[in-house]
Amino acid sequence: MSEGPLDHLAAHAREKHVVVVGGGIAGLVAALECAKVGMRVTVLEQGPRVGGVVRSAEIDGLVLDVGAESYATRGGTVRSLVDELGLSEEVTTPRPAGAWVAGLPGGAAAPLPRGGVLGIPDNPWAPEVRRIIGWRGVWRAYLDRLRPPLTIGHQQSLGQLVRSRMGARVLERLVAPVTSGVYSARPDDIDVDLAAPGLNAALTRTGSLSGAVAELRGGRTAAPGSAVEGLRGGMSTLVDALAERVLQLGGDIRTGTRVRGLDATEKGWAVHVAPHEGDAASAEDGAAPPVDADAVIVAVPEGAARELLAPVAPLLDREAAPSPVVEVVTLVVDSAALDAAPRGSGVLTVPGTGAAKALTHSTAKWEWVARAAGQGRHVLRVSFGAQGEEPATAQLDDAAAASLALTEAARMLGVRLDAAHVRGARRERYAQAQPAATIGRAATTAAARGALSAVAGLGATGAWLAGTGLAQVVPDARAEADRIRSALLWRDAGSGA
Repeated sequence: MSEGPLDHLAAHAREKHVVVVGGGIAGLVAALECAKVGMRVTVLEQGPRVGGVVRSAEIDGLVLDVGAESYATRGGTVRSLVDELGLSEEVTTPRPAGAWVAGLPGGAAAPLPRGGVLGIPDNPWAPEVRRIIGWRGVWRAYLDRLRPPLTIGHQQSLGQLVRSRMGARVLERLVAPVTSGVYSARPDDIDVDLAAPGLNAALTRTGSLSGAVAELRGGRTAAPGSAVEGLRGGMSTLVDALAERVLQLGGDIRTGTRVRGLDATEKGWAVHVAPHEGDAASAEDGAAPPVDADAVIVAVPEGAARELLAPVAPLLDREAAPSPVVEVVTLVVDSAALDAAPRGSGVLTVPGTGAAKALTHSTAKWEWVARAAGQGRHVLRVSFGAQGEEPATAQLDDAAAASLALTEAARMLGVRLDAAHVRGARRERYAQAQPAATIGRAATTAAARGALSAVAGLGATGAWLAGTGLAQVVPDARAEADRIRSALLWRDAGSGA
């Protein structure tokens, strides 16, 4: 029996080798997508483990997320991946406790109102809104209903839009805590159309910003931050399942492997790697033998990605945008005062009123964490740092950073906590990608994608192109892997395909 078109295509796929540089979620997803069609895949990760910002650690006997702890449910792409990897039974949703905002006048705190978009309220007269912005803020926000909407063009800056329509109190006490906590960015730097698609158009239709928010919300009043899911046992179970599936499909994952550069060859690409300690170098300059590939997908942070890609993609700018540096201190504490979750599942802070920007009360947010911790033991994640602002912990040693985190946790939660309450602490540092919703970022990433698409067999993915968050990273990695594998399969598959 003669070989059919699909047999020919499958055989052609097995002849192809894709190297993925970077073993974070983006790299692992891209590797999986290529391995699914039978391609040989090699993942090269510089660090000692894969997973990137998705990582866990043992603190006081508890295995906890110390990086990303959940994923947004929008689009359903991450959930689809979770289901594909057989983790459906481990999916969990946060308790409906909601988040608070701290740093209000007099050191007060209050629950974030339900029914808003990026902190913008749909009803400034609501008691929970008035509690935060006061009567003066309510009357200023009410002017939004009296002002004519912008009918020619639209406002690009979220900060300018909210300031002009609803005033400084809504901006500073409701919107800024959200953008700082979620995007690590100031409202003035956030592009409305990217962060809240349809808001400008709804403003024109309804005649007010609050009306536009109400239209977008469609009557939904879920607690802020509740449109997420997590995994029992932590998000690192997703990393483990991804890596295992890649290996099952014949992929090769190499940790502790630093990529030094890329070169185009007659048949594809040569990926130059630094030798492992103790390995015999095969070249005069001490380099290890290159890894040959038909295509390369680079899935590392922006600075490293541009350094690798710019020499072989002439149209790509080598200069990377400054990225927010964030430090997260995870504390395990004994405190009966926290049993009642006095300030919900977490607290955002009015920028400038404290050293920390946000706190997650993990044992109040996640049932599986509370069950593992037991009565009276609590897990708190305190975050420091934002765009253009060095984390307050940056120059501190681990002990001093944990002490500052404890002080900030007590302030934000409104309870007494001291060193005697602490049973364990862990500090992690992240260089976040520029938020995709930052003004001008879309043009920057479009230029980068255009430069890369001009080079055969070369691709890139990751948060610097997709935006932060698994709900953006996963579909982007899938799309880029599909672009690369399709080009490999159809470019020279021959007439039998």
